[in-house]
Parts: sequence; C-alpha cells; structure tokens
Amino acid sequence: MTVDMDEFWVFGYGSLMWNPGFAFEEKLTARAFGYRRSLCVHSWVHRGTEQRPGLVLGLDRGGSCIGTAFRVERGQRESVTDYLRERELVTHVYKERTMPVLLADGRRVPALAYVIDRDHVQYAGTLSTGEAADIVAVSTGKSGPNSEYVFNTLAHLKEMGIRDHWLEEVVGLLEQTRQRARA
Repeated sequence: MTVDMDEFWVFGYGSLMWNPGFAFEEKLTARAFGYRRSLCVHSWVHRGTEQRPGLVLGLDRGGSCIGTAFRVERGQRESVTDYLRERELVTHVYKERTMPVLLADGRRVPALAYVIDRDHVQYAGTLSTGEAADIVAVSTGKSGPNSEYVFNTLAHLKEMGIRDHWLEEVVGLLEQTRQRARA
C-alpha cells in the first residue's frame, strides 16, 4: 500500500479519540509502538487544579497503544496543529512528536502525537489503581469532573473493542466509591 507523505495524521489515545475538536477526512484505529496509554499526568487545568490535581492520560514509554488516527485535510494542517498546541500544551507537560503509527488497513503513516515529558513536574509516574481512583474521584477542572473524563475514555475504548485492564480497574473502584456515597 502506498502512503502519501504529504498526508497529515493526528494520533489520539485519550479524549482526542472521542472529542477531537477538529474536522477530519478519515478516522481509523491505529497502533503506536514504544508507548502505552497511562493515567500519568497531573491535570492542573482541564480535570483538576494546581491545589487538587486530577489525572489525565499520557503516552508513556513502553509497550504499544491502540488509539485513533485522524487524517486531516492538507489545507487544515496549520490550523489543526495550532488548535492542538493550544489544547495539549497548556502547561507543556506533553512533548509534540511525529511518530509512525500502524493503521487498521495496514498502512504505516507518520502522525502528530503528544507524549508525556517525564521530567515535567506534572508527571505522576506509575500509580496503583487505588491511588489513581482516589485522585480521579475528587478532582474537577475547567473541562469538568475528572471521573467523567475517565468514564468517557473507557466507554469509547470499549466501543472500539480496545481492552485496557488497568483503566477498567480504576473505573471499577470509582463505581464502588459512587455506590458507597449513595448509600
């Protein structure tokens, strides 16, 4: 299969999968190698505050990650990149990278992605599911409750047929917390 090197692809692994915020011409399941999806970013803006940080996803080293690749119209490359920088680089916890992804149809294409900066103060590192659930349960930012982000992400992963056992366990703990609060 030939690849048009002038195509512009964006790889989403979290909220970009279900809320890209930009127009696209094609959307395919894709896999990025060398990185895994992880709730490893202390969110100070969208899903928490500096005083009570939430947790959002980042691409962290190791493994592979199944997500969504969006092909953007050539003429929209600059405006989409500007939008993504404004959205993803608010506190510069992510590094913008172009990386190869394997599309569901077998093509390998370069895609713009945002990976965690492990040296950034907002890098949460590796947390247990309990630690993550405790943080997510009480955090809210300008984009809403942290739990809403985690529930939506897992729901969309399931719709795509993607299993994320660690995230499923975090959601299970969050659901237990909600049930206890209602009782």
